[in-house]
Formats: sequence, C-alpha cells, structure tokens
Amino acid sequence: MLRSSPVSKYLDPKADIVFKHVFGTHPHLLKSFLNAVLPLSPDRQIVELEYLPTEQVPVIPTLKRTIADVKCKDKLGRMFIVEMQIQWTDGFKQRLLFQSGQAFVKQLEKGGDYEYLEPVYGLGLIASVFDKENPEWYHHYQVVKAENPLDIIEHLQLIFIELPKFPIHSPDEKKLRLLWLRFLREINEKTGIVDPELLGVPEISEAVELAEQAAYSVGELQAYDDYWDAVSREKTLLSAKYREGKAEGKAEGIAEGEARMLLKIIQLKFKTVPAQLKSVIMKMNADELSALSQKILIAKTIEDIS
Repeated sequence: MLRSSPVSKYLDPKADIVFKHVFGTHPHLLKSFLNAVLPLSPDRQIVELEYLPTEQVPVIPTLKRTIADVKCKDKLGRMFIVEMQIQWTDGFKQRLLFQSGQAFVKQLEKGGDYEYLEPVYGLGLIASVFDKENPEWYHHYQVVKAENPLDIIEHLQLIFIELPKFPIHSPDEKKLRLLWLRFLREINEKTGIVDPELLGVPEISEAVELAEQAAYSVGELQAYDDYWDAVSREKTLLSAKYREGKAEGKAEGIAEGEARMLLKIIQLKFKTVPAQLKSVIMKMNADELSALSQKILIAKTIEDIS
C-alpha cells in the first residue's frame, strides 16, 4: 500500500513536536527504535520501558530550540537519553555527555552501593554532518583503558548518528536500524509516496501515521511552524558567525604576512631586530603596520622605529 500526498500530508519527525509525539508518547515505538539503533547484544535487548522526566540542562548558545529529547528507563534499570539535534555545534557533544553523566550519578541514593549502578546510553541523532572528513556515520563512544581498548567500562556510552550520511542499503548494517533512520531522514512535508519497505514494518508504519498532519491540532501545527522558523534563524546566525570569523581570520592572516615582511626589511636594513620590537610588530593591526612601513622608509637607525 502506498500513501501519497493527496491523501496525507506529512510532518518532519525531526521537529520537536513530532519527534515527541512519535517517540515520547508511544513506548513500544521507542523500544523498537532503540533496539534497532543502539549497540545492544541480542540478549540485552530492551523488553519494556517507562518514560522519565527530562531535567533542565544549561542553555548552550545556538542550541535553544533545535533539540527534542526523550528520557526513559527499561526493565533492567538501564537509562536511555535520546536527543534530536538539527544543526550540529561543538556544544552538543558536551550537552549529551552532561545529560548522560547526570543520569548516571542520580541513580545512586545516599548510602547506596555503587555495584548496583546501571548503564546509561546517550543517543544523539544529528540532522547535519559534523565529521566531514570521515565517511563513518555511526559514532560509538565508551570508556576504555588507554593501554587496552578491549578493557571497557560499559556504564556510560554515547552514540552519535549523522542522519544525512548513512547508506540506504548496507550489508554490514541491521536492516531495521536503517529503516528507522530512513523514517527520520525521509519523511517530511515533501513526501508524496512512502516507500512500502518502511510501511512493511508495523512499528514504522504506525510512526508514519503519527507524522501525518491530520494527527495534530491547529495549535500544534503553529508550534511546528514556529520550530522550523527558529531553526532557520539559528542556521542564519551560525552562517553569519562563520562568515564573520572567516573574514576576521583572513584579515589577521594578511596582517601577519605584512608584519613578517616588514621584519625582513628591518633585518636587511639594520642587520638586527630586537626581540621586543618583533613582538610589538607581530601584534600590530593593518593601519599600524601601514604607518610603520612609512617610518621604516625614512628611518636612519633602528631606534627611529623602536
């Protein structure tokens, strides 16, 4: 069966309100998703889970509105923190580590025994590419002994998944993992026909239904639009900061090159460059270097430009 746009219009599940509607209120869907994407052995799969309240964490600039998060605990006491991040920033890795570390520490009640601490898994789903030099899209972090990576402390693990990079067909990946990730990557307002392969998995088919626009109130749809407006503003802000930094770096590079050239001229003209003078020149801006070049031309001794 194919669902096409004349019948259904879909919302992007990466948006906060849709992500939480699908995964934050339907534990059987979250269980299927986590079992598919996390590095859990067959005998350690999640059987059932319950939702936990998500605590407030420090606000990180440029991460104000692009995160959707779900926190849950399974039957064995393991905790799972799932965060959806639209635009990658360096602060996101620290944020997920903070969240996961907090959850791990808070397990222990006063006077409790450390041996009863259960593992905490932090899962970061990234809708942008953050590692452009590496084709890998599945990044699994855990505490290992530096001298022997096989000696692992499994109680705190972080997994980051770059959604734009994973291959649709891969013999090395679990099929259900790729199908769930395709749901996150492919379903959005432009979706006309949903791939039957996605609809062939009952849980994913249900998630697709939950992403239909008809499942949301007028107020929720407005919140959805506001969310993407906020994401667009943050992307514009990041882009502007990048261009500004690039321009500053270019200007600094030009100034440094001019400073070094003037130092060579001083060396040739006066056979010496005092260390203090060199330090001062290397800190000069473009206008100061221009003025210095005029002084060098008319200077008769090194003292004339010191």
